[in-house]
Amino acid sequence: MPGREQKRINVKPNFDCKREGLKSYASLLKKYDFAPTTEGPYQMIPEVAKTFKNLFKPKSKKSTTPVLRKVDEDGQKGEVKAEDQVNDSMYLCPVEIGTPPQVLNLHFDTGSSDLWLWSTELDTPTQSAGLSSHNIFNPKASSTFKKLPRASWRIRYGDGSTASGIVGTDNVTLGGLTIENQAIELAAQLSPEFSKGAGDGLLGLAFGTINTVKPKKVSTPVESMIEQEDIEEGEELFTCCLGSWRDNDEADHGESFFTFGYIDEDVVARCGGAIHYVPIDTSRGSWQFKSESATVDGEVVKRKGNTAIADTGTTLALVDDALCKAIYDKIPGAKFDKKVQGWVYPLDTPAAKMPKVTVAVGDKQFEIQKEDFGFAKCGGGMQYGGIQSRGDSTFDILGDTWLKGVYAVFDQGKKRLGVVQRVEGKQNVAAPK
Repeated sequence: MPGREQKRINVKPNFDCKREGLKSYASLLKKYDFAPTTEGPYQMIPEVAKTFKNLFKPKSKKSTTPVLRKVDEDGQKGEVKAEDQVNDSMYLCPVEIGTPPQVLNLHFDTGSSDLWLWSTELDTPTQSAGLSSHNIFNPKASSTFKKLPRASWRIRYGDGSTASGIVGTDNVTLGGLTIENQAIELAAQLSPEFSKGAGDGLLGLAFGTINTVKPKKVSTPVESMIEQEDIEEGEELFTCCLGSWRDNDEADHGESFFTFGYIDEDVVARCGGAIHYVPIDTSRGSWQFKSESATVDGEVVKRKGNTAIADTGTTLALVDDALCKAIYDKIPGAKFDKKVQGWVYPLDTPAAKMPKVTVAVGDKQFEIQKEDFGFAKCGGGMQYGGIQSRGDSTFDILGDTWLKGVYAVFDQGKKRLGVVQRVEGKQNVAAPK
């Protein structure tokens, strides 16, 4: 890359993120729109679809659609309100946008494909409410911003929450690489669920096929880098390294960064192993790969045909109910608690009593670090586990709980995912057949 200085984008822990297991689980229900298979407050409730056509249909023929609702102990169904959820962002990355550059702290998300920002397009009350906790992009303050005529974007989740607005282009700088005329989506309307969240927007790192811009989808930042030859042929990739941290604890518990256009070979060397690559399936627009087995304390759990998505925008790791049970059966005092709709176990459980859990990436197993197994305190001396049920989803969703145990290479050019175990001295083992 002549004239370009490659450097890390250091990740900043979001200390405003108060970890709550149930709310993080609800956030995932929103994002992936799956139905829980477990008891608990959040359920997908069939409701009459409010469409223009339905107004003229006989009552017996009205169509229904499942909508995320909160059910109280008396069985009453209610709306999912903003205070019922948290913004599922444990990590934020500073990004320069515009000329002169305006710095916004964005959530890097390999599970979506929109680059959207808090902006001055929002109504005055929303802007005013967000000034204390958000950087707000002002397109009029950037000499390189250009509005895309007739272009719009809209994200909608299963609970009905939305974010939408206009589209333009501007310079976006990531790790020393400046992408010219990158499409950016400026928020003009935000549901309370979005407006109360942390960070100044989101930068999607999945594939552009799931981008929401209309009437024509736009290139993601990585796709633009490739098109503009900002990253060299053969290095059309980005990497992710996430360290561990605890609530209200600003101590360094491991380096956290993203790189674009190169692999940090020093990190690979310290991990003590070569990068293991597996082909990805991009049909869903995500980083999806085969994961046909797991182990729990060395006991093989076969999962024929199973796949998983690597998602930096997700805090938890979601797997099928049978694997969940196999894991928590190994932890003394663990149980499923329907009040928090998840598996919990005693806070004082020593590491020696925790099971060794691995999931397959292709034909090799990679371990979930025991220090990251517990996600959040949930009262009564118990903690909410970082591994939970994926409900009726047909694939695993492997978020930060799993990603913190590996250095991940998202090779967009060669359509493959690479991982190396980050715990020194531990060797990756062949996946059970």
